[in-house]
Amino acid sequence: MRFNNIAYLISEGCKNVFKNKKSSMASLLTMFCAMFIFGTFFLIGENANYVVEQVSSAQGIQVFILNDATDEQINTLESDIWALGSDKISKIDFVTKQQALESMKKQLGSDSDLLEEFEGDNNIFPASFIVTLSDLTYSNEIVQKIWELDNVKEIRSSNQTIDTLIRIANGVKVTIGVIFILLLIMAVTIISNTIKLSVHARRKEISIMKYIGATNGFIRGPFVVEGILIGLSASGITLIAIKTVYDMVIQKLSNSTVLQTMGLSLLTFQDMIQTIGIVFLVLGIGIGMLGSSISMKKYLEV
Repeated sequence: MRFNNIAYLISEGCKNVFKNKKSSMASLLTMFCAMFIFGTFFLIGENANYVVEQVSSAQGIQVFILNDATDEQINTLESDIWALGSDKISKIDFVTKQQALESMKKQLGSDSDLLEEFEGDNNIFPASFIVTLSDLTYSNEIVQKIWELDNVKEIRSSNQTIDTLIRIANGVKVTIGVIFILLLIMAVTIISNTIKLSVHARRKEISIMKYIGATNGFIRGPFVVEGILIGLSASGITLIAIKTVYDMVIQKLSNSTVLQTMGLSLLTFQDMIQTIGIVFLVLGIGIGMLGSSISMKKYLEV
C-alpha cells in the first residue's frame, strides 16, 4: 500500500471521529468506564499474586525434632524430607536447640533473663527444620507426608492462612477473566454501533466505490482507523486516570500498620506499567479493529 493511500485512510478515519462527536464521546466514555474497572481488578490481581509470592518465600513449615534424636537420625530426617519432592521444596534450614532458645529470648525482649535456667544441658527447646516450599499449594500434602517420617515431634504450619491466600488469588483471577469478557463484549458492541452511524451516512459513497472497483480493504480502512482511534484514546485516558488513583491508594496502604506488621509490600505502578500498558494497547487496537469489522460486514457483502 502506497504512502498516499495510508495517509488517506488515516485522514478519513480522523474525520469520521469528529463527524460523529456525540457517538464517539459516548463510546469513549463507555470504554473508559469498562477499562477502568478492568484495570482496577487487573492491578488487584497483580498485587494478590505478588503477596502470595512474598508469603511463599517467607513461609516455612517448621518441623520439630524429638529431643533424643541422634545426629545421624537428624540427617536422615532431612534427607527424607528432601525425598518428598525436591521440585516442591526450595530449601530446608536447620535450627539448633541453642538457636531456638535465642529466638525465644528475642521474643521475650526485656524478660529474656527468665530463660537463663534453660542454658546448656537444661535447654528444653527442640531443634527443628524450616521447610520452605517452592509452591504454597503443596503445603497440606508435604505436611501430611512429613508426619509419617520418624523422629518428628511436632509440625507448625499456617495452612489455613496459606489456603485463604491461594483462594483469594484464584478468585481474583476468575473475576478478572469474567470482567475481561464483559469488557470485550461491551466495548466491541459500543464501537460497532458508533461506526455503523458513519457507515450508514456514507452508504451511497461506499456503493459507488465498490462499483468502480475499490477493494473491501480500502473501503474498510477509514472505519478501522476510526475504531482504533477511539480504542487507543480510551486506553490512554484510562491509563492516566488509573495511575493517578492507584498511586494515591497505594501510598496509604503502604503506610498501614497491617502490611508493616506482616512484613508485606505492594507493587508500585512503575512495576506494572509495562504489563498494563501492553494490555491496554492490545485492547484498544483489538477492540477498535473488531468493532469496525463487525459494523462493516453487511455493507461489504457482495
